[in-house]
Amino acid sequence: MSTTDPADVLLGPADIRELAAALGVRPTKQRGQNFVIDANTVRRIVRTAEVRPDDVVVEVGPGLGSLTLALLDVADRVTAVEIDDVLAAALPSTIAARIPAKKDHFALVHSDAMHVQELPGPAPTALVANLPYNVAVPVLLHMLDRFPSIERTLVMVQAEVADRLAAGPGNKVYGVPSVKANWYAEVKRAGSIGRNVFWPAPNVDSGLVSLVRRKEPLATTASKDEVFAVVDAAFAQRRKTLRAALAGWAGSPAAAEEALVKAGISPQARGEALTVEEFARIAENRGERTDG
Repeated sequence: MSTTDPADVLLGPADIRELAAALGVRPTKQRGQNFVIDANTVRRIVRTAEVRPDDVVVEVGPGLGSLTLALLDVADRVTAVEIDDVLAAALPSTIAARIPAKKDHFALVHSDAMHVQELPGPAPTALVANLPYNVAVPVLLHMLDRFPSIERTLVMVQAEVADRLAAGPGNKVYGVPSVKANWYAEVKRAGSIGRNVFWPAPNVDSGLVSLVRRKEPLATTASKDEVFAVVDAAFAQRRKTLRAALAGWAGSPAAAEEALVKAGISPQARGEALTVEEFARIAENRGERTDG
């Protein structure tokens, strides 16, 4: 249940521009910054993420704090990871001014999310973020890998990236992000977001992606790195058959064929047809390499 009147808490377009002007902030393309200026959109994200009163939420790229405030209004705690010096310095005072009752339930990590190895306070249970477009996939995978306590994730990303993450085998946009995200979680599209809720308005649409962590890790004797090496090799030359695409990974086309046959997969198949479980089987059946 909301702890405060959300109308007083959340930032509207005028608040965002006022804050940005006071800080001398202009959103930069280099960091993929597009600030959400619509309170209904952040409410919708929190609702779609199914944030609960006992959740410890980690947010990446909080910017001026639009989504942060909406998350804090519902969750028990929010930890925000922000790389930008000016934005990181300003966020705690925005939280204290707009939602004072929750200021002690907020923590800021001033860092590049790709370098974050630990977070202050209790382990996060959810990841909710408007991810910068240019680093969305690596940041998402890093956070899921580093923080296994994250059960539920909802990220807003470029629509094309959302489609890729949520694609299944056989879909023309199914690829490395789809398979790697599926290693950790059940992934699905969770809605679309128009351009006019951002400042500046991007020239692409956005999409929401929901990831619910697997209750049990994938049953395989291969390590994540071993499986991901097969995935990377298969999609590096996605038009080739797996026998050809995995030749470098296995040591030769014949060795690739042997691993595929042992895994019960046609050497003539292509990576885009395989599930993450099938990639794991291939990794398990890699022979000893004799090269080098």
